[in-house]
Amino acid sequence: MSIGLKEPRAGKAAAQNTASRKPAGRKAPAQDRRPGSSIDVQRKKLLVPFVGPAFVLYTVLFIVPALGAVWISLHKWAGSGPMKFVGLDNYGRIFRDRLFLSSFGNTLLLLFVVGAAIFILAFAMTLVLRDMAGKKMVRNVIFFPHLINALVFGVLAGFIFNPGGMVNSLLAPFGVTDPPKWLAQDNIFPLIMVTLVCTTTGYFTTILMAGVDRIPPYYYEDCALAGASAFQRLRYVILPLTWDVFGTCAVLWTISSVKIFEIVWVFGGSSGAGVPPTQSWTAAVYTYVNAFSGQSTPAYGAATASAVLSLALISVLVVLLRRAMRRDAVEF
Repeated sequence: MSIGLKEPRAGKAAAQNTASRKPAGRKAPAQDRRPGSSIDVQRKKLLVPFVGPAFVLYTVLFIVPALGAVWISLHKWAGSGPMKFVGLDNYGRIFRDRLFLSSFGNTLLLLFVVGAAIFILAFAMTLVLRDMAGKKMVRNVIFFPHLINALVFGVLAGFIFNPGGMVNSLLAPFGVTDPPKWLAQDNIFPLIMVTLVCTTTGYFTTILMAGVDRIPPYYYEDCALAGASAFQRLRYVILPLTWDVFGTCAVLWTISSVKIFEIVWVFGGSSGAGVPPTQSWTAAVYTYVNAFSGQSTPAYGAATASAVLSLALISVLVVLLRRAMRRDAVEF
């Protein structure tokens, strides 16, 4: 009995010793990699020329403008002339503005509702196209809309849904003499949501397909030998091995959805009013109108405050997403 207990311990210790050995010639000894060693000094010397330019560029193009935006949001300013420090009054002003709250709510609808529809459709298309012949050609076709500017889709959607557009023309042969007013204020935001789903799903489908294609074929062969069902293969193979890709897509959509502006401005303005109806405004549209349009005296302070809140929303959501979707990396 004692021999049976000692042998596994000895074997475990031997395995640990074997695993802890470093192959000769692959890594430097531990004493050479300690702080202050020659290798550590060389790494620090390479850090400046390789990381320094990128850090300077990031600071100039992002950190400095972000801090400048925060500074402007604390002032009352019309874009020129003196700036009057008002503290957090601009933030209090926009939070008391129902138009800002509705615009912010529309942004959240785009983020969660449209995002959920996009990812469900993208993942379903990925599973359908995974074993399809000619999937490379299909992937190129569904990715093509991402190469077209959102302004183009806004103009096309306006032509399709206007009173004499394609949709009403297709309804006419069915006896619809009084076609729906698609571009009415109450209908335009749902149409924008549908348009975003149609124009964005292909982009995320392409990313998810790349994640699924990298899974080695022997995983599927083992599932077939084990008699696993399609649902079990999806749950225990495809989802775990593409979880990091889902996380990347979620972060990309979060950043994109909070900044949606062009398609809302063009599609919403296609009704003839020029400025989109307030029911379709997003946080980005609210910021633009306060800064450049819709009033005689631009309110750059309040507009910048809304932009700062959008930046804060993106930052918080990205951090929460990264934490919620954190999972041990699977190597294959």
